[in-house]
Amino acid sequence: MFDLNSYMAETTCLIDQTLEKRLPSASTEPTRLHEAMRYSLFAGGKRIRPILSIAATEALSGQRTQALVPGAAVEILHTYTLIHDDLPAMDDDALRRGCPTCHIAFDEATAILAGDALLTLTFSILCDTECVSPYSPSDLVRELASASGSTGVIGGQMADIEGEGKDLSIEQLQYIHTHKTGDLIRAAVRMGAMSAGANEEQLAALTTYAEKIGLAFQIADDVLNATGTSEELGKASGTDAEAGKMTYVAAYGIEGARERAAKLVLDAKESLKKLPGDTDPLSAIADYIVDRKK
Repeated sequence: MFDLNSYMAETTCLIDQTLEKRLPSASTEPTRLHEAMRYSLFAGGKRIRPILSIAATEALSGQRTQALVPGAAVEILHTYTLIHDDLPAMDDDALRRGCPTCHIAFDEATAILAGDALLTLTFSILCDTECVSPYSPSDLVRELASASGSTGVIGGQMADIEGEGKDLSIEQLQYIHTHKTGDLIRAAVRMGAMSAGANEEQLAALTTYAEKIGLAFQIADDVLNATGTSEELGKASGTDAEAGKMTYVAAYGIEGARERAAKLVLDAKESLKKLPGDTDPLSAIADYIVDRKK
């Protein structure tokens, strides 16, 4: 029987080893900048995105080592988005993963530069990827750049800021969730698929899976923000309501939001049925996304 906890622990170890090799040491000048980069990257994240990259590769009968560098790149970029998201000009959060946020632990200017440096490092790392035909490193760079730019994560963050205190439609809410959270999950899965040389049909199936769980992930976050405690989440809770944000909880209530997330997970798992490799990890991760407590 598949054990997700063991799988995540094993793959997280491989991912952290890869990240350690790719990140400048804390003793490399400028030391304060590199300390801040490492502080945020190794602050205890769940590594869901790189784990998804690895699981997508394995679902196509590829080897997990093929997805380690693309997965590490996604995690580095994700960490940059968290550093900037926590800044006073954005969400102004003091805690992330139970620890002081980067701008609290260091200072605001250092946090901005640490995020900038992580973003830049992301694409340098992707250029070193050994790809399987018909894909090249430029395909991976393009995939992640598209997911993280003005029509991806950054665009979703902008729409989220503009939507605070407004009565948004469900379509507007879904736009925010799809881009702010879903696009990077989609890129992680697709890059894992590309690392295994996915054909058009396989890539389409995994893209559907990723889009479904990406939206489910953010809906689950909405629920956790409304129901969890700061101790459980490792960051402030109840902040969405305080900021006047439109969320799935605000639109449908807690149980209604949970039902929508559960339906998305069922649809995501359905898309895995025709893949040639081991899809147990992807299926279990989909369930974990809506069942998690933080």
